[in-house]
Amino acid sequence: MNAPHPAPRLRPSEATVAALTAELHRRYGNRAVTSLAVREQHGHTLTWVANQPPDIVVYPHSTAEVAEIVKLCAEHEVPVVPYGTGTSLEGHVNAPYGGVSVDTSQMKRVVAVHAEDLDCTVEPGVTRKELNEHLRDRGLFFPIDPGADASIGGMAATRASGTNAVRYGTMKDNVLALTVVLPNGDVIRTARRAKKSSAGYDLTRLFVGSEGTLGIVTEITLKLHGIPEAISAGVCPFPSIRAACEAVIATIQSGIPVARIELLDELQVRACNRYSKLTLDEAPTLFLEFHGSEGGVKEQAERFGEIAAEYGGGPFDWATKAEDRNRLWQARHDVYWAVFTLRPGVKATATDVCVPISRLADCVEETKRDADASGLIAPIVGHVGDGNFHVSPLIDMDDPDEIARVEAFIARLVERALAMEGTCTGEHGVGQNKMKYLEAEHGPGALDLMRTLKRAIDPHNIMNPGKIVAL
Repeated sequence: MNAPHPAPRLRPSEATVAALTAELHRRYGNRAVTSLAVREQHGHTLTWVANQPPDIVVYPHSTAEVAEIVKLCAEHEVPVVPYGTGTSLEGHVNAPYGGVSVDTSQMKRVVAVHAEDLDCTVEPGVTRKELNEHLRDRGLFFPIDPGADASIGGMAATRASGTNAVRYGTMKDNVLALTVVLPNGDVIRTARRAKKSSAGYDLTRLFVGSEGTLGIVTEITLKLHGIPEAISAGVCPFPSIRAACEAVIATIQSGIPVARIELLDELQVRACNRYSKLTLDEAPTLFLEFHGSEGGVKEQAERFGEIAAEYGGGPFDWATKAEDRNRLWQARHDVYWAVFTLRPGVKATATDVCVPISRLADCVEETKRDADASGLIAPIVGHVGDGNFHVSPLIDMDDPDEIARVEAFIARLVERALAMEGTCTGEHGVGQNKMKYLEAEHGPGALDLMRTLKRAIDPHNIMNPGKIVAL
């Protein structure tokens, strides 16, 4: 695994970029854009990494056009940065070496829906809300919900997860097959529609979560589920983080098929009350949702209420009206924007880790103590059904000391999670920000294997360079 490999990708020359840009303008007209505003939008990142715009943005309409664009980039050895909706949080869409941003947002076709097989095939620009709107009349839905109205292609590329993962799994569990444009412009299909296969390497899982570093996803075949007969949701405050986490463990161990179970600490509840006009008690709080039959949902909610009471939680207020549920979950999805009400005029960096659920209370409690000792305002929200939580330190970017304290705080957060046999990121992905933690998590041998795969598939390092692994 120590064979010679290309030097790290450098920014291509101005002449090379000019020649490629002229050719892209010739072929794609006003779908090839070089205005600074559009380029900076495509270097946008919801974290504190500096904006690094591409040299040009191109909007393809088909797999064939993506393949043509990538072939041109390969000929010129110019970087390619896939772009969906730009909602990723770890610097995935920045272009540190310039190049071409391939924006798939205009690839919006729902190619096929096989209701009897509970699957569908879509192009990457379809968002999760658009897909579920399309499926609703057939009584079907796609359950992965990372909060933002992300594109399906971006969700596959980042191995997205979200609030429903405790019951329905993550993108790696719900993607059956992909069409991918490789770094040389070749197009492959990773699998068929069969629900399982033992035929060769699992290429689908190789590309799910590869963050555009191995190719561009242009079609995705997904598992679907029937819309539940009944859905109920509710909130339940607890006297402490530990009590809430213990109630979660007891709920899961008792076999209650909870669909969503989210933890908000008291700081995050305060922010949600301010931003979403709620009136929740400012205490560690669980947001829950149950799916099933009318009778089953009622029984599940009542049983959870009994468990919560055993750990000092309550009252558990639950509702089955769609408007009440939607308001509750919209507040949960708006937590990123809500945190700014705690300290207006600053930035936030949202980061995440994931630990075995038995260590969740330890990790969250230690993290809260660390934030307090560091003098940081850092609200916490978590997908606690699978041990994943997010923390969003608020930062004055004009204060070098505060920036240093946040950087050290995040490093300790990752170290803490790894010490508890967890991961540096449960669902945000690696991007630019978390590359430095991969060797500690995986070990040098596994990281070297990742580099070997990257070099084999992308020998000229043009696909989203500067992300996941450094060559």
